[in-house]
Amino acid sequence: MRFSSLKELALVCADEGKPIYRIMLEDQAKESGRSAEQEWDKMKKYYGIMKEAVTKGIASEKTSRSGLTGGDAKRVFEYTRKPDASLEPFTGLAMAYALAVSEVNASMGRIVATPTAGSCGVIPGVFVSSQERFGWNDDHMVKGLFCAGAIGYVIANNSFISGAEGGCQAEIGSAIGMAAGALVELKEGTPAQAIHAVGLALKNTLGLICDPVGGLVEIPCIVRNGFGAVNALAAADMALAGVRSVIPSDEVIQVMLEVGSAMPDAHRETARGGLAQTPTGKQIIEQLAKGKKKPHADSKETK
Repeated sequence: MRFSSLKELALVCADEGKPIYRIMLEDQAKESGRSAEQEWDKMKKYYGIMKEAVTKGIASEKTSRSGLTGGDAKRVFEYTRKPDASLEPFTGLAMAYALAVSEVNASMGRIVATPTAGSCGVIPGVFVSSQERFGWNDDHMVKGLFCAGAIGYVIANNSFISGAEGGCQAEIGSAIGMAAGALVELKEGTPAQAIHAVGLALKNTLGLICDPVGGLVEIPCIVRNGFGAVNALAAADMALAGVRSVIPSDEVIQVMLEVGSAMPDAHRETARGGLAQTPTGKQIIEQLAKGKKKPHADSKETK
């Protein structure tokens, strides 16, 4: 790659007069030994999988194998269509779509890890809802995926993208930063604005712990994907409005590394702290250990 930091990425874009996605596409093709057309087709297939997961998740009312989650994406989708919903419809749509993909993941369905399975809903939530809103074609969305990939590449090589290493800030935080920066580019913002969006997004998730109940990528992972999509939209709008990340985005990434390294093991995907060790969390773990499904909040058993 011709860049190892977001600052270097911006300089390459400026020197060559190219957007982020183009730099990433060219570098990826060079490293893989495949043509740019082959890399493009591969990424386009990934986007197709993302859209399939959105459609499947929104339509489903089934709970996951554990019984912990399922059907919330559809509920949110239907509620945010109401005139008294607090969120603007397309913002609610992004949230519902992010939940949908995460529920598909929890149900062992096919998703694309962006950058991880635990954060797989953020980018599809933002991308698919934006595509529907602005009428973009799939090829335009593929540009966004290459841009997101460049951002994720920098984060992964300078900090974390794994909850086991750096907490949920590394998974959901990275996904929000990737989605926000990519959305800026999709809306014809400059590389500099896209990079500011990354810093704005990451600062909002610093310190977020990874505390999956029962060690499953369900609670609180799924709802964090929904909130993450909304955060990405906000960060992108801030950057496009001219808001800058006063602390350079590369420095924010370094802070994420510092915070994640200092985070106790109990808060790094071990299920030994946080929400996983609340009284209810412990009860769920006991039921799962006995092979019993935890009734979903919407089931008759809990009413």
